Amino acid sequence: MAGHSKWANIKHKKAATDAKRGKIFTRLIKEITVAAKLGGGDVGTNPRLRLAMDKAYDNNMPKDTIERAIKRGCGELDAVNYEEIRYEGYGIGGAAVMVDCLTDNKVRTVADVRHAFSKYGGNMGTDGCVAFQFVHCGQLLFAPGTAEDALMEAALEAGADDILTQDDGSIEVITPPYAMSTVRQALESAGFKAEFAETGMKPQNEIVLAEEDALKMQKLLDALEVLDDVQEVYTSAVLDLPE
Repeated sequence: MAGHSKWANIKHKKAATDAKRGKIFTRLIKEITVAAKLGGGDVGTNPRLRLAMDKAYDNNMPKDTIERAIKRGCGELDAVNYEEIRYEGYGIGGAAVMVDCLTDNKVRTVADVRHAFSKYGGNMGTDGCVAFQFVHCGQLLFAPGTAEDALMEAALEAGADDILTQDDGSIEVITPPYAMSTVRQALESAGFKAEFAETGMKPQNEIVLAEEDALKMQKLLDALEVLDDVQEVYTSAVLDLPE
């Protein structure tokens, strides 16, 4: 991959997240509600709920908002019945794209996702057409200049699966999906603060897109991410965008 692409892509994603703070809250409330509905309201026995709550706190969501979402999921308050659904397809240059949704209207959601794919140069595919190219895991990214040997030792001791040093000098720590929060806390205790942390679908192989192709792909990803029913968008594309 291009030397600076990993770090540049993460910075862009963080900026996009900050710009959509209100929408992030809506998505997190949905995720907390569904996680509590499926696994109960105890974070000690529901790792998906713990991850959702950690992300909510990272985004400065008020505690009472989180608690109301849990109560809705547990049936203590009225709630919309959301259904999980994943759409898959291809973007610019054949890059894989996965779109995870929570919806109360599948007809609306599939129409919106298909329209975004077709309008911005992608192709919506069949179930499973690209899922095999991704692995479910936790990802922690540390800034260039982080002490690699010390981080590696602390990460492996905390239960990380792998440590990857990128060409740009950033360091990526890969964890089991539901161990990300535990590893993150252990690393923070050891003096290492991740610039970016999430649990999601990591592509096993990446496609670097530059110049016009990168801009086209960014438009497709943006069009998918702004849809109301979309929770997360994953891609194998690495965008070599201008700084």
